[in-house]
Amino acid sequence: MLATISHNGNSYKIDFSRPLDISISLRGDEKNPMAWYLKHPEIEPVRDGDFIGKVSAGASVNFNNIWFNPHAHATHTECVGHISNNFHSIQQHLKTFFFKARLISVEPQKKEKDLVITRKMIENKLDNTDFEALIIRCLPNYIGKISKHHSNSNWPYLEEDAATLIREKGIKHLLTDQPSVDKEKDNGKLLAHKAFWNYPKNTRFDATITELIYVPNKIEDGDYFLNLQPASFENDAAPCKPVLYQIMK
Repeated sequence: MLATISHNGNSYKIDFSRPLDISISLRGDEKNPMAWYLKHPEIEPVRDGDFIGKVSAGASVNFNNIWFNPHAHATHTECVGHISNNFHSIQQHLKTFFFKARLISVEPQKKEKDLVITRKMIENKLDNTDFEALIIRCLPNYIGKISKHHSNSNWPYLEEDAATLIREKGIKHLLTDQPSVDKEKDNGKLLAHKAFWNYPKNTRFDATITELIYVPNKIEDGDYFLNLQPASFENDAAPCKPVLYQIMK
């Protein structure tokens, strides 16, 4: 299905029949990605007396309970409610879902015992900012990311200056293949989150961060259109299935 999209006075053709899914599926076993020191999600049939919610066990339908944490187990989109004292819901703050986006690949730089994404790395990839969303793929990129156990791994993170630059460029939606844009153990500083949202002085309530994506290597760096559609949760974060659409030449 071909469609013409108008963006900032320009027209772009995209093919809705060729989606590029950059989410990670949630599953109820050890092959699910994990972070923040939690065990894997659980997907189990409801049990009530003799009833087991599973067709192969005699029920008329499959009827599962699912236990998971969006921040630890799934591709998820979060709003400033993730770090604010007052409650803010992703459902209430994200009101549009289709954006021009840029995908960039960066190789985090060694800094003492850390791997960091610097302001210069980001700046070198932004020849213009005719887009609202930035997708960061960390190198090396490998299929094992879809089932990686991140706890105690000290993953690569954005330096505060890099997050500030992204905000200054007017980018509203930031996506990363790491469990967090911040360092795993930073004593609660959350410098990149705060810099990106400009919290608490002039908070960008309509800006979002999406974490734990996976961008296959076959998807090349460049500009796309992004469908960012979190599930309808009244929570600071919700599971999300970000999908890219290539711009046709």
